[in-house]
Amino acid sequence: MLRRRRRQELNINSDINLINLVDLAFVLLIIFMITAPMLQAGIDIQLPKSEATPVASDEGVMVTIDPRGTIFLGQVPIKSLADLETTFPSYMRRSGKKEAYLRGDQRVNYGRVLEVLGVLKRLNVAEVSLVVDPVERR
Repeated sequence: MLRRRRRQELNINSDINLINLVDLAFVLLIIFMITAPMLQAGIDIQLPKSEATPVASDEGVMVTIDPRGTIFLGQVPIKSLADLETTFPSYMRRSGKKEAYLRGDQRVNYGRVLEVLGVLKRLNVAEVSLVVDPVERR
């Protein structure tokens, strides 16, 4: 009789508590918002500063030139301009993007940036944008 009484007193809670799930979703969202720009930048360079308006799109392929003049397609180093010319079209097709963003270190030779820009124009890239750091206004 005592057992039966205890079972009847216990109420079954069939509600799903979503508060913990929502908290976890917000934490993950914040983590992704903080780490996403870091993942895209990847290669450590010092961009030149300019008063140009920043491009708020990540619809393009990143082409980076480091201070030594090494070209990177995304995160992958490219040995020469000829290799860039042969690998870039297939990389664009695989990524499904139509634009390119050219990031050149401020210490790299300007001629090297123009060589890479020339290759991208020769490959008929829809739009090539130069990436710079915004100037801090006081």
